[in-house]
Amino acid sequence: MKVNLRRINGPWNGGFTLDKHTLRSVYTGDNEYGHPIFDTTRTEIGECLYQLKYKHDYSQVPVIANELSAAASSAFGFISFVSPIPPSQHRARQPVVEIARQVAANLEIPCIENMLLKKAHTEQMKNIGSREDKVKALCDKLYFDDVLADGPYDALIIDDLYDTGATVEAATTVLRGYPKIRNIYIATITRKH
Repeated sequence: MKVNLRRINGPWNGGFTLDKHTLRSVYTGDNEYGHPIFDTTRTEIGECLYQLKYKHDYSQVPVIANELSAAASSAFGFISFVSPIPPSQHRARQPVVEIARQVAANLEIPCIENMLLKKAHTEQMKNIGSREDKVKALCDKLYFDDVLADGPYDALIIDDLYDTGATVEAATTVLRGYPKIRNIYIATITRKH
C-alpha cells in the first residue's frame, strides 16, 4: 500500500500520520431525507479506515495495523507499549482499540488499554469550536490510571484521525503528569489536511 507519511509536531516526543484521509469530495445533491451526498475519493489508507469505521469491515484492522507498525518501528527508537486514544463514541467493537491491539502484537509489545481513560462521555471533537476549547474539554475528561510497574516507559499512542491535534495534545498533556512515562510517541492513521 502506498502511504504519504508526514511528521506531526507537538508536545510529544515524535509523531506521524500515515496519509490524508480524503483526496477530494464533491457535493452531488441531497438524498430523500435532505442530507447531502458526496462523491468522495479517499487515499488507500483513508478508504481502509472508512471501511472499518463506517462499514464495520474488521478485515481492515491488520491492513492498517501493518502500515502503522512498519512506520512506527522505523520512526521511533524503542517503544515499551501501545495505548489507544479512548473513543468518543460507544461501539460494540472500537476500531482504534482493535488497531492498537494488532500494532502491539505486530511489534511484540503490550497493548495497555486501561491506562489512558475518559471520566465521562465527551462530545465528539468535530462538534467543539476552537482548538483550545477542544484541548481543554479533553484535558478535563482524560486521566491516567496507575497501571504500570516502575518505569520509565516509552508509550506509542494511536488515534484514527489527526485534524487540529487537540486530542493527541490533550492525551500528551495528561500523560506528562504520569511520572512512569518518559517518552510519548503519536501515530495516527489519517489526517484531515
